[in-house]
Amino acid sequence: MQTRFEHAYVLNVLSDDHPGIIAAVGRAVNELGGNIDACSQTVLSGYFTLIMVVSLPRPVEPEDLSGKIQGGGTTRGLQVMARRLQPTECAGEGAAEKFVVTAFGTDRPGIILRFSQYLAGKDINIIDMYGGRSGEDFVLVSQVEIPRQWDISLLQADLAELGRELGFTVRLQHENIFVATNQLRIGPLHGPRAGSGE
Repeated sequence: MQTRFEHAYVLNVLSDDHPGIIAAVGRAVNELGGNIDACSQTVLSGYFTLIMVVSLPRPVEPEDLSGKIQGGGTTRGLQVMARRLQPTECAGEGAAEKFVVTAFGTDRPGIILRFSQYLAGKDINIIDMYGGRSGEDFVLVSQVEIPRQWDISLLQADLAELGRELGFTVRLQHENIFVATNQLRIGPLHGPRAGSGE
């Protein structure tokens, strides 16, 4: 990805959820003269997690960047990991399309394992995932990138059969159709959350 400054880092922040976490991270980055180039954040069962790409005008050691964020704010209990952003190999333009897999049924061990194993076996990348229990039921929503060589109807049939084996109802929809029919914004797939960390 293109960043504002040359020296780019990936930050991962974990904490118990409370107000001011994003502000503290942003303050630390700002004090270094840096820029937040991309971020994704969620709260799950009272725990806050954030992944962020930041870039700086001058290089710093990842450990120093982590220490600056952990010790520079007024928030408590942040765990911060930093690493240099490495260039990634991008698939060719149009090599994959984004789809959404939804699955729901009675909760049982191994649901995420079985679906993720199937997708990995087809070289399908999961780029966002939400799973959660509601009573005895489990809902799984995944945004995936499917290489164009795959026949979508065959994948739909495979996933439906896997769902039947597990007692789940499974749907595979193109991202545009999912958004249009659910009136949701993909990324995050699971919509607004309580406890934003701000």
